[in-house]
Amino acid sequence: MARIPRFVRHDQPTVYHVMSRTALDGFPLQDTEKDHLMAIVAKLCKIYFVDLLGFCLMGNHFHLVVRVNPSDGLTEKEITERYKLLYGQEARIIPCQIEDFSNRLTNLGAFVKDIKQGFTKFYNKRKRRWGTFWGERFKSVIVQEGETLVNLLAYVDLNPIRAGIVSKPEDYRWSTLGYLVQRGNQDGLIDLNLGMHEWNEFNTSEIIRKYRQFVYETGAVGGGGKDSGFRSQESGVRSQEKERRGIDMKILEKERKRNYRLSRVDVFRHRCRYFTDSGIIGSKEFVSEVFDGVKHLLDSKDERRFTPVGGVEGVYSMKRLVGAVGG
Repeated sequence: MARIPRFVRHDQPTVYHVMSRTALDGFPLQDTEKDHLMAIVAKLCKIYFVDLLGFCLMGNHFHLVVRVNPSDGLTEKEITERYKLLYGQEARIIPCQIEDFSNRLTNLGAFVKDIKQGFTKFYNKRKRRWGTFWGERFKSVIVQEGETLVNLLAYVDLNPIRAGIVSKPEDYRWSTLGYLVQRGNQDGLIDLNLGMHEWNEFNTSEIIRKYRQFVYETGAVGGGGKDSGFRSQESGVRSQEKERRGIDMKILEKERKRNYRLSRVDVFRHRCRYFTDSGIIGSKEFVSEVFDGVKHLLDSKDERRFTPVGGVEGVYSMKRLVGAVGG
């Protein structure tokens, strides 16, 4: 049976909801795997002419909401910069490659293929296996910007709630709200349009507050909607049909009373994972001193990367170099 053609547009910026699931049983995407998949997505979003609007990485599937920008209007300088990001600063693109390369970097299929192939290579090496990791080809839906988009983003962020993994969306760090709240949108990974510009809102903190409010209110109605075919059983419950979970009304009422604003304590609580997930944490001087003393133990040429821990003034972390210790 012939494949149904994928709906894509090449003449204007277009938002897509991308979904893909594994071909393996159980939940092979554990914490380390989700971190690596997230790193691949972040890297490729800098190479491709793609804006990441939202995401959620679950134990057996992922959701991405991306805006793919067309190749029309791209300058040779922009294309050359992306070529070097992909192949190294010493790489040189020749004139006859420019059109093909720009078409590749504005192609949804190529973007998702690179994500999935890059992760499969990592997973197979880590697990000392070979073969496919992902199931059938990814699904994609073209999404209208504005109110439709913000509803979709809320649906994506509510995946961990429906699965019973967390009680609050921002407690799940491999999702849009988790990344915005826990990591402060590090490196500007998330395009903060979030479908809110149609509501004439351009202030960053207000966009996040209003988006949180929208997600909470949406999640309290009917458990946030159907699961669209991706039955996640990460809560440990294995029956085929489960009542979809929603945000607890006590939590919702508490958020309503404080108008969905995050206090400094909230921000600190969400940043506290750095105290367990980091390789080194402390002042920038302390992190630098300790790293210089242990870097000879690491089979890595990575430079030091200091990340300010939001909510705690003057505190920095350096993430563990997982690849350097064979993990």
